[in-house]
Amino acid sequence: MAYATNPILTGFNPDPSILRVDGDYYIATSTFEWFPGVQIHHSTDLIHWELICHPLNRLSQLNMLGNQSSCGIWAPCLTYDNGTYYLIYTDVKSFLGMFKDTHNYLVTAKDIKGPWSEPVYLNSSGFDPSLFHDENGKKYLVNMIMDHRRWKSKFGGIVIQEYSIEKQCLIGESKIIFKGTPIGCTEGPHIYKHDGYYYLMTAEGGTEYAHAVTMARSENLLGPYEVDPCNPVITALHHPEQPIQKAGHASITEGNNGKWYMVHLCGRPVGENRMCILGRETALEEVVWKDGWLRLANGGNSPCETVEIAGVTADSTVLKKYLMEDFDKDSWSIHLQTLRVPLEERGSLTERPGYLRLYGRESFTSCFHQSLLAHRQQAFYCEVTTKVDFTPVNFQQMAGLVYYYDSLSYYYLYITEDETEGKVLSIISNILGNGRQPIGVGVHLPALGEVYLRLTTEKEKAHFSYSLDNKTFIQIGETLEATVLSDDYYAPTGHIMFTGAFIGICCQDLSGQGIFADFDYFEYKEI
Repeated sequence: MAYATNPILTGFNPDPSILRVDGDYYIATSTFEWFPGVQIHHSTDLIHWELICHPLNRLSQLNMLGNQSSCGIWAPCLTYDNGTYYLIYTDVKSFLGMFKDTHNYLVTAKDIKGPWSEPVYLNSSGFDPSLFHDENGKKYLVNMIMDHRRWKSKFGGIVIQEYSIEKQCLIGESKIIFKGTPIGCTEGPHIYKHDGYYYLMTAEGGTEYAHAVTMARSENLLGPYEVDPCNPVITALHHPEQPIQKAGHASITEGNNGKWYMVHLCGRPVGENRMCILGRETALEEVVWKDGWLRLANGGNSPCETVEIAGVTADSTVLKKYLMEDFDKDSWSIHLQTLRVPLEERGSLTERPGYLRLYGRESFTSCFHQSLLAHRQQAFYCEVTTKVDFTPVNFQQMAGLVYYYDSLSYYYLYITEDETEGKVLSIISNILGNGRQPIGVGVHLPALGEVYLRLTTEKEKAHFSYSLDNKTFIQIGETLEATVLSDDYYAPTGHIMFTGAFIGICCQDLSGQGIFADFDYFEYKEI
């Protein structure tokens, strides 16, 4: 018997939707404003997972230009029926303030790796859409209803409507089938048919430390739904001592061994203030059907640190993640993403073979055209190194290595040209829109030549360093507080953000001259 160690998907893999097709398991997760959209991981044993594709990989499927931070792709749902994969997703255009603009779409494919179809528009009434395939061949969309009226709850209930494959649209009337439980904030719906009942699984309690999974059931698809008397099925709310927190937003599947499994969103807090610097992650639980309801196999409702996988003999040791992208091919690693839209003319792998040339565009504040390529932080301890060749001519031109949360929060180790100091290396700290620079003393650099830049993270702390020979790395600036690059750091502002931290290479030219920086490689390793 082998063991899965939670979380099974580390570092910003939220809103999981699990699917089993024959002997293969797939998990689809949110990507928010990062492009390409939706991540699909594959496994044959529920222990070892590999990122295999991003279904939304072209602008005709997903154009997030102008989307606010933490908008974009929310809560994809991956299902399969009669030889076709179905992927439902929300493209959130805005969500700060009283309104949310939430557009729901469907794409399909015959092969999980694609190509995936052009999107079919479904509705915009709320987020977290899910597709249910009934035994009679009919298909139904469920999603939460967004209610912007201040005297109402923002979560107006779960709505269902039939979807027509032939017409490629929703048909008939929509109906609210569930108003939630007293826990509140009802979202993330999935419907399952089991032993004559329709089961409606929802996420409740909000996405922070009160997050939970609840269940209801009915003999009829359209209800009425009876609430599980033992809700919530899973939550970490009353167990703050446990390392796995924020348990909620789940989906389930029957395993190859006949047992049932749930994947759910979670977070791992660090430090006295309990900040989840790796963002939202994905954990696995064994579940059982007992007395007509879904229960955790461990007998309680608290998430587990490890899960036994019966019938699996695979080595349960998961290797530390390592990525070396040397930019020697005609495309870069699937593990690297851009903001909102593809790089297109802002990046080239052919202008200088063996290098990625980034043409400087807008600042990190922009929600439009940035020249940035990044990798999600997936471990508390990691080291990222790059080598850059950059010759700026003024202070508005910058290139380097960024530790990035969103457009308002980041640390940036960058090369620029100062009118009195010449070519220098410095750091910008920008936290919740409050910028500070430089951090530490700027380092004078040779006018020509390549520079090695490095970020080292050590749980709550991080620091930048540099080298001119790739042998001796010298720390620059003060030790950085990594916890400010987390969802939780935003909570006191009244805004809930979602993305976790990324580490990337980038170039800006605020003068509009389009200067470029050449990056020889990007190395990410867990230490």
